[in-house]
Formats: sequence, C-alpha cells, structure tokens
Amino acid sequence: MNVTTSTIALTVADVDASTAFFRTHLGYEVTAAADGFASLSRGADDAAADVVLLRRGTEALPPEQRDRQAGGVILALTVSGLEAEERRLREAGAPLTMPLREEPWGERLFQLTDPNGIVVQLVEWTTPAKPETEPEPEPAEPAEEPALHVITPAPEHVTESPNARMTGLAAPSRGSTELSTWTVSMDAGRTGPEHSVNREQVWTVTAGALEVTSGGRTEKVPAGSTVVLPPDVLRRIHAPEPAAAHVAMRADGVARVPDTEGTRPLPWAR
Repeated sequence: MNVTTSTIALTVADVDASTAFFRTHLGYEVTAAADGFASLSRGADDAAADVVLLRRGTEALPPEQRDRQAGGVILALTVSGLEAEERRLREAGAPLTMPLREEPWGERLFQLTDPNGIVVQLVEWTTPAKPETEPEPEPAEPAEEPALHVITPAPEHVTESPNARMTGLAAPSRGSTELSTWTVSMDAGRTGPEHSVNREQVWTVTAGALEVTSGGRTEKVPAGSTVVLPPDVLRRIHAPEPAAAHVAMRADGVARVPDTEGTRPLPWAR
C-alpha cells in the first residue's frame, strides 16, 4: 500500500459553519463544494490532513452512518511557534476551549472547538523527535563480565520546560537496564502539571523544598528528605522556593494526564 495523502471526513450539522471556521482560523481553502459537502485543504506543500465535511443525514453516506456526528474526534496538528499561534487565535476571537499547557513528557498544546463541536488541537514538542531515517544503533557485543558505566550529564540529556529543568542520568539509552534516574530543578513558584506515572517513583530533595500533593494529601519535603510516590496516583509538584531533587524510577515508566487518552514516555528517562 502506498498512501499519497491523508483526509479526515467529518459529519456535521452545519457544513457552512465548519467551513468558515477552518478557513478563518486554520488557513484551509475550499477545493470542492456542493450542497451538504465541502472538501478543504491547506495545499500540497503542507503536511496537514485534508478535511471533508458532510452534512448529517446526507444520502452520500451509507444509511447506518448518516446520523453519526464528529463528536469524540480530535484533529491534532503539529505546528511550530505554538505560542504565537495561540496569541493569534485568541486575539482573533477564536473559540479556545483548552488553554496552552505543557505535559511532563515535553508536549505543549492547546485546543479550539468549531461550531459543530470539532476539536482541533495544536501541538508543539519541546524535544525534537528522533528522525525516522536515523539507523538504530548496533547492539553492543556481550561482555564477559558486567560492564561498569560512568554517566556524565551532557547538554543533550537536558529537557527544559516552563516549570522545570530535567537532566537525564541513568536510562536504557545511557547504560542502565532496570532503573532510570534524573535530576529536577525548579524556580520558586513553579508548579508541574497534574499527572500520574505507572511505576513507583522515589524523590530525594537535594536543595530547597518541594510541596508534593498526591492522593489528596500535600506534604512539604525539605532538602535531605525523601518522598515515595506510589504508581497510578495523581500527583502535582510545587516549588515554594528554588529547589532541586533526584528522582529514581523503573526504566519502563510512562505518564498519564487526566482527561487525555493514552500514555507518554518521559523523554529524560528513556
């Protein structure tokens, strides 16, 4: 199979309203239209999927599909300059329905919703994706004795976010097989997003203090103290003062954010 283009077809109550939304706010143009139908595209040089809008009840659809709606569908578009796009849309009066936020795995996003309930999500990643053409590293020759690995932090192991700076230490990509460890530094007043992780985490505060909220309970953890966070329990980390911590977790841990689907790896722990 050779896929030459991608199109998402959406059944809506008002084709004209969605057409105006996509043209006004997202730069789509109409490539074909008829009564109860519109085909939209951002052009051959753009990676965004084409959009086909069909009026609910149209006889062009099989009978069992005619009354379905586009609810539950999220059209996600990866862009550059996310903050500028959010500012442009907000100043234009676009219906922003989820404010700009950052997830712990490096994804930044916000959402807007069209008059028919179509959710469009604009996304930008703070860490570049690994190029698809990059060859996988050759497996290391098995050593006769367990190898000793000395890991020195490097700039490419650092992930910056508006709330914290994560520096990867031990990880499968850096010599460990069972554990991942990293350091976290936060400026005073910063708060990480609410999320859960499917593996136990151990946080040892090395400077300042952190306020850790988990399972409805908040504890202030000063430097020199350790807090154990159980798996699959929502937590939020706040720095009432400049703080730093060392974190340890099983290497296969992934994160989940409330009201979103799926899980995400932690880039600094891979």
